[in-house]
Amino acid sequence: MSKLLINDNPLMVIPSLAVRIGMNEAVVLQQIHYWLQLSSHEKEGKKWVYNSYKEWQAQFPFWSESTIKRVINSLEKQGYLQSANFNQSKMDKTKWYTINYEILGETENQIDPSTDQNEPLSESTCSIDEGELTKAIPEITTETSSDKIIPYADIIDYLNQKINASYKSTTKKTKEYIEARWKEGFRINDFKKVIDQKSDEWLFDPHWCKYLRPETLFGPKFESYLNQKGGKQKWREEDFDLHD
Repeated sequence: MSKLLINDNPLMVIPSLAVRIGMNEAVVLQQIHYWLQLSSHEKEGKKWVYNSYKEWQAQFPFWSESTIKRVINSLEKQGYLQSANFNQSKMDKTKWYTINYEILGETENQIDPSTDQNEPLSESTCSIDEGELTKAIPEITTETSSDKIIPYADIIDYLNQKINASYKSTTKKTKEYIEARWKEGFRINDFKKVIDQKSDEWLFDPHWCKYLRPETLFGPKFESYLNQKGGKQKWREEDFDLHD
């Protein structure tokens, strides 16, 4: 692996890499590197992560989608980032990404050894277009390598953003529902799909909108919601077996 990237979650950037390829590019490359270490998606002998530009924007909320697209294109043109489409459906245009560590190694050899490469640039000193870095960036799409890591905050933050709510990810009951589904083998993409499907169906319905809550969405009917096919599925209140 390259000394130009770090194997940790806090958002930091190696100054010499930022000077060489650009600050924004270094931030995105570091984030992709971090999730590649946790990825279980191996294709053509390499690990990959995948996201749409919209999903990347949820990870980098201080940037617009157009900025993220521009940064990723820059990394591809410079050869540091490789992209492909391994989706089952050819209609799905979500791009998969991996890092070209060979090219990165060549860059590492070209960097002036007098530059202090081992001291990462902390978020307090970064200067980045369209916003400031204030915390580590959570993952939305790629699964983690350990079932022990349950992204409660990521799931609830996505729900709150989707329905304009303010549920807390630290609530005991909410965590119990998420943990129960997680132990059943569901992952963050499944939670996201259920949130998307049910918010599209219920958000503007004066009766059903009250069920856009963690205990309903992540409760016993979770798998039914996940596998709902087309159209709007009709439910009776007694189907939920929940108390308001």
